[in-house]
Amino acid sequence: MTRGQKAHLEKPALRLEQSPLLPLYLLSLTARELLTIAGVSRIARSEEGSLLGYQRGEARNHINEIKDYLNGDMPLLPNSIILAFSPTVTFRRSNTLQSPGSVSVGVVLIPFPAREGEKPGWIVDGQQRATALIESKRADWPVPVNAFITGSPEVQRDQFFRVNNTKPLPKGLITELLPEIHAPLPRKLATKRIPSLLCERLNRENGSPFRRLIRRATTPAECRRRAPIADLSVIRMLEESLTRPSGCLFRFHNLTTGEIDAEEVWRVLTTYWSAVRETFPGAWGILPAQSRLMHGTGIRAMGRLMDRMMASFHVKDSNLKARLQGELRKIVPVCRWTSGRWEELNLEWDDVQNIPRHLDLLSEFLIRTYLCGREGAR
Repeated sequence: MTRGQKAHLEKPALRLEQSPLLPLYLLSLTARELLTIAGVSRIARSEEGSLLGYQRGEARNHINEIKDYLNGDMPLLPNSIILAFSPTVTFRRSNTLQSPGSVSVGVVLIPFPAREGEKPGWIVDGQQRATALIESKRADWPVPVNAFITGSPEVQRDQFFRVNNTKPLPKGLITELLPEIHAPLPRKLATKRIPSLLCERLNRENGSPFRRLIRRATTPAECRRRAPIADLSVIRMLEESLTRPSGCLFRFHNLTTGEIDAEEVWRVLTTYWSAVRETFPGAWGILPAQSRLMHGTGIRAMGRLMDRMMASFHVKDSNLKARLQGELRKIVPVCRWTSGRWEELNLEWDDVQNIPRHLDLLSEFLIRTYLCGREGAR
């Protein structure tokens, strides 16, 4: 069956009424049919910063492993591929076959895309299997497909996220998708939604000391080497400050509703981290291999210092940045971000690793040095 013969691909299917607004369709497709009518929605960002798509890139090693298996003597691929269809796909119920209960028997009508037109389907789960199939000698093999029809990218992202929640998705991809998932989430994931939103704002907006320095799943390959800070480092720093009673951002976060005072939080973050950037200009904005300030442990340790330091200041102080720079100068003599040895920690500057013990050691040392400096100034 080709586009030259028919305008639609017709496939026998079962329709399951799990939800009146989002019925589920069970059918089979070959890899050739699948890749003719369905594409992959790659995660990216528009020029305006809106999140597009949800899928990670191809995992070539994984695809090759599946392909080798499929080219073997007795392969079996029982796992369903999950598709999201646009509303151009319809279901025609059979008038001759009985349908038990909430299950209907019929045909799914899938329009073939025009030569340059958008495909009516997107692969929500199974892109690696689909690629392996088309590259193997099983391209015309029927495989099980579960599908739903929706015109909403939000529903597609939500289903992709939930299908993959128990699989080892890259953490950076998870955190970047979280703000776009509006359905209820497990508490552990819900607490990361606001930090991820703030992280994206810090990376994009003028006036942010982190602008274009944070490496995210959607960061273009050519920009990744110039973005020294892993987004998870910033997100974990923000999460600690927002959710711990000792965090300086905690008072601006309503844990019951999940809302924050965005203006006050933004003022704290941009003022403090701008002061950090100007206090340590030689260690700011370079790769973590050259500066441990840009390393995950450096970002999070300075975040804990922010929590302690901001307890002594009013966020609306018109001279806040200068005051914070004065306080940060108390730790300058002991910091070894780019060279030397952290004598108190018994570590060379580049021996500081992204592990809990080093994070605790560095955080406690910086806070202790700062407090001792304050006492000595009195």
